[in-house]
Amino acid sequence: MNPTVSIIVPVYNAEGTIARCVESILGQEYGDFELLLVNDGSRDGSGALCDAYARQDPRVRVIHKENTGVSDTRNIGIAQAKGTYLQFLDSDDWITQDATSQLVRTAWEHQCDLVISDFYRVVGDRVSHKGDIEETTVLSREEYAAHMMERPADFYYGVLWNKLYRRELVERHRLQMNPEISWCEDFMFNLEYIRFAERFYALQVPIYYYVKTKGSLASQSLSITETIRMKLTVFEYYNRFFKTVLDEEDYEKSRLKVYKFLVEAAGDGAVPPAILPGSKKLGDERISVPAIAGEGQLLDAFRERKLLEAYLETVALKYGLSMQETRLMRYLSQTVWVGPWKDLADVLDLPRRTLASTLQKLTAKGLIQTAAVETPKEKTGQRRPTEKSRVRQMRILCLSAAQRVLADLCVAQEDYERCRTQGLSAEELERYGELVEKIRANVQRALQ
Repeated sequence: MNPTVSIIVPVYNAEGTIARCVESILGQEYGDFELLLVNDGSRDGSGALCDAYARQDPRVRVIHKENTGVSDTRNIGIAQAKGTYLQFLDSDDWITQDATSQLVRTAWEHQCDLVISDFYRVVGDRVSHKGDIEETTVLSREEYAAHMMERPADFYYGVLWNKLYRRELVERHRLQMNPEISWCEDFMFNLEYIRFAERFYALQVPIYYYVKTKGSLASQSLSITETIRMKLTVFEYYNRFFKTVLDEEDYEKSRLKVYKFLVEAAGDGAVPPAILPGSKKLGDERISVPAIAGEGQLLDAFRERKLLEAYLETVALKYGLSMQETRLMRYLSQTVWVGPWKDLADVLDLPRRTLASTLQKLTAKGLIQTAAVETPKEKTGQRRPTEKSRVRQMRILCLSAAQRVLADLCVAQEDYERCRTQGLSAEELERYGELVEKIRANVQRALQ
């Protein structure tokens, strides 16, 4: 049975980085993939390392070939691929643990031909978040192309490695990398693919760590004639692409944006700046689950909380929420809160000021609505409640704008539970559920 995803990694003299790359792939939460390591005539120990991984994991296939360049190497990987989708990595980069699951889930949920994601730009021990499209709906070809024209020379659109492609489209239209182009070759493949794709979705979650600084044409020791020929080829292709995608009137309106690509790309400006604003120290960009040894209820509760936060963080990144905001929305996805706000602070284990600030921020974002309500005190002995016999409480309602957030939080909760109960049989899961329910009933009874 063919895998869902074919992950293609060209390998050339990557002895120092290939282990980090491959291990990030083999450690994916999503396991239905094949990994194609295409060794492009490496002269170091890269080939032997690839063969070692193939012996350890049946999902790994190694293809050894003479050195012909990265474009031809990727083409060979595409020709050998068996998956429904194609995913690409460079051998000196790596991906987050949920990268493939996020891409595949998005493609399935929205029936997309192309999923594009945010990524991390790594320079030394610093990392910064890079993205562009903020829309959370399916985009048409014209809508996606319009976004691309705003930043035509941006890596976000030009590269292969932050995207998921449908292999059937690539095969049907015989799409390949152009081996004669060693500059913007990824971008040209993307332009060709976009011509035949119909549904696009932007995932606002960074899942890829990009550390490779691609050299300019000048660093490739090409002659002036070869450089000019290569640039003219790319420029003409880009111009022809937008004439195909846009009608004549829209193309005329966008002509200056097409020329913007020519100007920006002419300076080999496709490589992003050395470091972007808001950078963090590498390792601090995502919540990590600490491998703290030891036993005890406190340690168990701490580890489970950190694991849950790791899954909730995907939702937080996607919608620009803080962890406090995400935790509150998770709670509201499970119940409608009506009660004193100080009790809610206790439930969420948040200081009251922090809860008040969090409620204000979620209200400002149009996700929730709060309202003061008054309910009679219990056991007052009065037929009609007076002012003194009423309790002031708060009701929190999720608005329609929150439905996407709530749906994604439910998925994150399911992923968390699946991780916690991995390896348990159906009978064990049923028994576990019964035990948890008994423990819950005991705790509630003790607190009454």
